[in-house]
Amino acid sequence: MAKTYAPLRKTDSKDDDFEKLKQRIHGKLVDKLDLTRVGELEGDTLRREIRLVVEHLCDSEDTLLNRIERERLVDEVLDETFGLGPLEILLKDPTISDIMINGPKHIYVERRGKVEKTSVVFRDNDHLLQIVDRIISKVGRRVDETCPMVDARMMDGSRFNAIIPPLALDGACVSIRRFGANPLKLEDLLNFKAFTPEMVMLLEGAIKARLNIVISGGTGSGKTTLLNTLSSFIPNTDRIVTIEDAAELQLQQDHVVRLETRPANIEGKGAITATDLVRNALRMRPDRILIGECRGPETLDMLQAMNTGHEGSLTTIHANTPRDALARMETMIMMAGFDLPLKAMRTQVASAIDLVVQTSRLQGGPRKITYITEIVGMEQDTVVMQDIYRYEKEGIDENSRAYGKFMSTGIRPVFMSRLESAGIRLPSSAFRERVMLED
Repeated sequence: MAKTYAPLRKTDSKDDDFEKLKQRIHGKLVDKLDLTRVGELEGDTLRREIRLVVEHLCDSEDTLLNRIERERLVDEVLDETFGLGPLEILLKDPTISDIMINGPKHIYVERRGKVEKTSVVFRDNDHLLQIVDRIISKVGRRVDETCPMVDARMMDGSRFNAIIPPLALDGACVSIRRFGANPLKLEDLLNFKAFTPEMVMLLEGAIKARLNIVISGGTGSGKTTLLNTLSSFIPNTDRIVTIEDAAELQLQQDHVVRLETRPANIEGKGAITATDLVRNALRMRPDRILIGECRGPETLDMLQAMNTGHEGSLTTIHANTPRDALARMETMIMMAGFDLPLKAMRTQVASAIDLVVQTSRLQGGPRKITYITEIVGMEQDTVVMQDIYRYEKEGIDENSRAYGKFMSTGIRPVFMSRLESAGIRLPSSAFRERVMLED
């Protein structure tokens, strides 16, 4: 188990002295390293050998350190040399779900649904930029004054976003959405009461019967986590093509092709958009296409793919309700530059999408599936939708967390015939009108 040390607040002279000592030892370490030998050693062996060098350098300093301070100094110098500096202590904490850096001296985290300020700081903005560059260079991205914004994935799968001066006025701003090396599984989400067993049965059947599903929700509501979880129901025999801006999905199947968009180079050329990748994916003989998030003209290509033999595809979209999700799709289709009549657009959406799954992040941090809504078809110019399951919020408890209940509306989905023809049978009790689960 990794050691963690509570970071001391950099407010008094003792802490300033500690920081100066750390910089001095790190500088001596860089001068002392034999780079040819470093290249020959592997991870753990290299770290052990460098630790011995750092400890020797600590002994050579005329500074009194107690055992805890010495251990902390050695670990921080090693993190500065091989890791991500001050970020390492936060990345080792499994209870942290989000890290938010507002300049070098203001670092916040979300822990168990609550945002709190930490005592971790960077030396200055240059130190922070150095760590940002260390992260994004590993995945072939860059950030500088000509391209001051960047989206990337970290080595553990976490989502990374940075925006630097001159756009960020108070120093570089970084947001890290943690996913971790081991993504949440179905059992974990059931334990967290994110949904009910009946909902899982319906979604599993829908995926196996190759229904097209859109996961809708606000920022941080758990869309990507749910997409990752639902993808586990896709048979291992299917060829899956995933398309993302920064690769985050961690599919367990063998036959997966992962594609990632590319931003423009320093000359403003060479950008590869999600639209380009969707069109290319259609030539790759996919059984299913998974788009990490539809946010632009690629929506039209995705819908056409769903309508032309690529059933069973999944995507996510930012929206507050299932009805809003359809309205956003119409807006994004218009972004493709085609002047389509409103009825033609809605017909395309209604025939392509079978199910909208709405996720929400409630007050206090709990994330729930709040609607599972079926798209039935068209009635004149209106897309007809019906809720199969929904979550009703009832109030706030003494810990300021929202609570409520999962309801079955009593409506049997129209697509049940497709599930049955695929050999999937659900008990009739799964759709009986009732309260299924209370928080």
